[in-house]
Amino acid sequence: MNKLLIVGTVAFDAIETPFGKTDKILGGAATFIGLSASHFNLQSAIVSVVGDDFPQEYLDLLTARNIYISGLEIVKGGKTFFWSGKYHNDLNSRDTLITELNVLADFNPVVPQNFTNADVVMLGNLHPLVQSSVLDQMTSTPKLVVLDTMNFWMDCALPELLAVIKRVDVITINDEEARQLSGEYSLVKAAAKIHSMGPKYVVIKKGEHGALLFHNKEVFFAPALPLEEVFDPTGAGDTFAGGFAGFITQSENISFENMKSAIIHGSNLASFCVEKFGTERMLSLTKEEVQERLKQFKALTQFEIELQ
Repeated sequence: MNKLLIVGTVAFDAIETPFGKTDKILGGAATFIGLSASHFNLQSAIVSVVGDDFPQEYLDLLTARNIYISGLEIVKGGKTFFWSGKYHNDLNSRDTLITELNVLADFNPVVPQNFTNADVVMLGNLHPLVQSSVLDQMTSTPKLVVLDTMNFWMDCALPELLAVIKRVDVITINDEEARQLSGEYSLVKAAAKIHSMGPKYVVIKKGEHGALLFHNKEVFFAPALPLEEVFDPTGAGDTFAGGFAGFITQSENISFENMKSAIIHGSNLASFCVEKFGTERMLSLTKEEVQERLKQFKALTQFEIELQ
């Protein structure tokens, strides 16, 4: 099986939305990416760090889904990264209430020896220096390196972020972040500018309005599935990234045409993530449900038109 290396946070989240609130639950970018990628035929490993307050049952959840955790460092006496946020009524905006870096503050990633030759590397949202450190440890050039980042790093670590962006093939960011990174309001112009920074492919996520894929002059748009109810958007972008990277890893095809399918698979899995708090929906998701919703995506986007 092909190998996918996942770098990112494994964390506790406490979430409040108009539909309810949670105490500390399982979260983190690497967690959502790993759970999403586990729906494909591949081997994956997470590189991250937690404290010894991280429950064994959560570790078991990951290993049960064929996710290797030998790269998940457990710091004795340390506390796991914690994030708390409150979403506004439209669910598109949120306030961060608490961020406790804890063991993440001194994290030095160590890639497991049997994944230093991974086919695909998915760099989840983390400090750019950590992302670069992982790339430095690879013993062979990955077929594809995907980077996810956010405006926080653009504000406080821009030179380091630009350095790692030069080294990746695909960048996935939302529309607001694409505008900030490029200084362009038009997403087409923004993508062109980001291309010039290094990545061959630029994926711009637009939340409930879908996602755009840019490659040179080619553009592909994937809608988001219209859902009756969105319960909690936390982790949807990471779930999208995990589906995208997972499909590419399984298929071994990094062409623009295949990336279109990867975008749909990512969007499909993200549509489940938002249906319940945190990782709850991803943990109960079946193969049959995934396939059924893929059919809905196909019906949503297929049409015939006669050209004169």
